[in-house]
Amino acid sequence: MNVKLRPVASAIAAMLLIGTISLILSLGYDSSTLAFIGLGLIFWGTILFYIKPEQHAKEVFQEAALSLSLITLNQMIRELGYKGDATYLPPKYFTNPETTKIWISRFNQTSLPTPDLIQSYENRPVIRTAQGLLITPPVDQLSKLMEKSLGTTFIKTDFKNLQQKLPRLFIEDLEIAENLEIQEENNPTNTKENPASDTEMKNTIIHAKITKPIYRDTFRSAEDPSQTASPISDPLCSAIAIALTKATGKPVRITNTKSTEKVDTIEATYTIIED
Repeated sequence: MNVKLRPVASAIAAMLLIGTISLILSLGYDSSTLAFIGLGLIFWGTILFYIKPEQHAKEVFQEAALSLSLITLNQMIRELGYKGDATYLPPKYFTNPETTKIWISRFNQTSLPTPDLIQSYENRPVIRTAQGLLITPPVDQLSKLMEKSLGTTFIKTDFKNLQQKLPRLFIEDLEIAENLEIQEENNPTNTKENPASDTEMKNTIIHAKITKPIYRDTFRSAEDPSQTASPISDPLCSAIAIALTKATGKPVRITNTKSTEKVDTIEATYTIIED
């Protein structure tokens, strides 16, 4: 390693170490504050690795750090007993439209909270209620990095613009995938054998296909068949969900993810929920 980079590398290593220790302690002390301090330190450590010139080292450490934070967060959600849908909330739910939060209901098929309720908790990193859990997604800063690279916020775009701009962002600007395809689809549940309800018919289905993404190990860990379904998905799938909810102004759920055996391709299905 270049001598000039050693202080930076030491600082990054310290951030990752302290972040990891905070996450481990959060499980023992049941402390959401320690958990989110740990997640924040790990994420910023990976961001600093992202701007380093050593491509291989960058990917290895990003994989390790993000995989750990994702697994830990999902374990915490399961242990707290929240087993319902994870919904990315749109800007209208917040006084600050740039805020990003995920609502995880305690049970499936439950209604979303009102914007008034969410706004009362907006400035807190995590809130537990009888109905659900409100958290800041681990990839919040990644979505902001994407917006900075685009030169605009996702709020000022729409779905058509995302279809055009996100592939270039993923492929050329950030180099986090070899290819990205985003398409709107008909509701797949609307069949003669399994007709969709009126509410489902109103919802829009978006399909994304990511080819040769980074974070392969992170996705593989999240999709580990030995674990129950993960409320918080792969970082790139989650970042797309944030972009969709801000661009459409509506709640978004990741309803399905799958990959090839070597995770060379990840496919995600998103439901844009109509009010």
